[in-house]
Amino acid sequence: MKKETRVMPEFLNEVEEQEFWSTQDSTNYVDWEKGEITIFPNLKPTLKTISLRLPEPMLNRLKQLANERDVPYQSLLKMFLKERLDRER
Repeated sequence: MKKETRVMPEFLNEVEEQEFWSTQDSTNYVDWEKGEITIFPNLKPTLKTISLRLPEPMLNRLKQLANERDVPYQSLLKMFLKERLDRER
């Protein structure tokens, strides 16, 4: 027996929608059997600026490694963090 989907409510804003979905099961509103894989090539992750204090020798070494790889040191730091986070997972 196939589950009947409910009508999706209309939301006044994103906060209202978040509150709704925090208490609802999406399978009551979406027929996931009809879902299709979609690619969003221009979707960029949300970035947040942080302040990070590093010992000068560590920062100098990071800049040196970044220069050897011809990348900005901030990008290299992000790559290092991502590798470590992936490894920790």
